Amino acid sequence: MGVRAVPVLLVALLMVVHGQLWFGRGSVGNVGEMQRKLQQQQQANAQAQQANARLAAEVRDLKEGLEMVEEKARAELGMVKPNEIFVNVVTPK
Repeated sequence: MGVRAVPVLLVALLMVVHGQLWFGRGSVGNVGEMQRKLQQQQQANAQAQQANARLAAEVRDLKEGLEMVEEKARAELGMVKPNEIFVNVVTPK
């Protein structure tokens, strides 16, 4: 009986391992599902990164635009901010 028990035990263990491969955690189907979810998340991340880059460019453009407007107002209209003192240096020709 001991000699026959070894092959039966080995076949039972093989069935358990095989069952885990197909139906358990980390199974073939589960891994495929996780890969699909990973791909979807990577696509969502790429879209979010593009949106972030667009927004960063827009903010940069707005900041530079305001700086150019302020510079022009200072040069042409003599704009002075609160707590600033305007000094005009005239050099003789």
